[in-house]
Amino acid sequence: MSSSWLVTGAGGMLGQDVLARLARDGESTVGLDRKALDITDAADVRRAVEEHDPAVIVNCAAWTAVDDAEAQEAEALRINGDGPRLLAEMCAERGIVLLHVSTDYVFDGTAGKPYGEDAPTAPRSAYGRTKLAGEQAVLSLLPGTGYVVRTAWLYGAGGGNFARTMIKLEGVKDTLDVVDDQLGQPTWTVDLADRLVRLGQGALAGTAPAGVYHGTSGGETTWFGYTRAVFELLGADPERVRPTTSAAFARPAPRPAYSVLGHDRWASAGIEPIRDWREALAEAFPDLRGAR
Repeated sequence: MSSSWLVTGAGGMLGQDVLARLARDGESTVGLDRKALDITDAADVRRAVEEHDPAVIVNCAAWTAVDDAEAQEAEALRINGDGPRLLAEMCAERGIVLLHVSTDYVFDGTAGKPYGEDAPTAPRSAYGRTKLAGEQAVLSLLPGTGYVVRTAWLYGAGGGNFARTMIKLEGVKDTLDVVDDQLGQPTWTVDLADRLVRLGQGALAGTAPAGVYHGTSGGETTWFGYTRAVFELLGADPERVRPTTSAAFARPAPRPAYSVLGHDRWASAGIEPIRDWREALAEAFPDLRGAR
């Protein structure tokens, strides 16, 4: 059975929105969750690709438990490094376009201006190292048909995330102390899914050069500013959100202090970058509030 698109990690928050976006365009698509496809199993990868014969694979499968990766780096590397390599090997063998989703954690988080797509990588966490291994496999094995799309601070209706947690906490906490010394770009999975689909379509049409793209919202804020925006959309008093520092929330994996990514590469594909984070959050909000 031939499908134009195959989406791995299809049960996850981003995977669900990629499938919905492909359906909107009437693309022939199959979505495989982790039970249907283990990307770390070479035989399973070959079976899935041979059965569905896709023109494009969108890899949304990943180990995303950032703190757990510090103690389980080998297991995280299997999913974030070996899995993308196996997919890339099959794509190279069969002439398939691969869109691989990566992360801001490949950078050291110490920059003072947005990281360009060609900025030097220097991960400081196990999670970042394993994701960089996946990037390197895709880019080296698929120099003409491999696409790495880095994202960060994702939220959506289809899974647990920071925005949904803050919506819940507003209803049960009088005040919230939220980190105000980490800068980033809250990014709606619906917006990222749109860019992934358009990038894949551009790859097939020959209008989108292979390589690295940054799929995050425009603008920047801190977790504190992000939470205040959520409270405002809820009609709650934003003064109930109080700033604190990363030191107050010590965790096994270091968090990047600066996760702002630049978006210059999209122009080469004729695709506009994702809109400002506030505009997207306002549009996403009804779905976030209604999600279970």
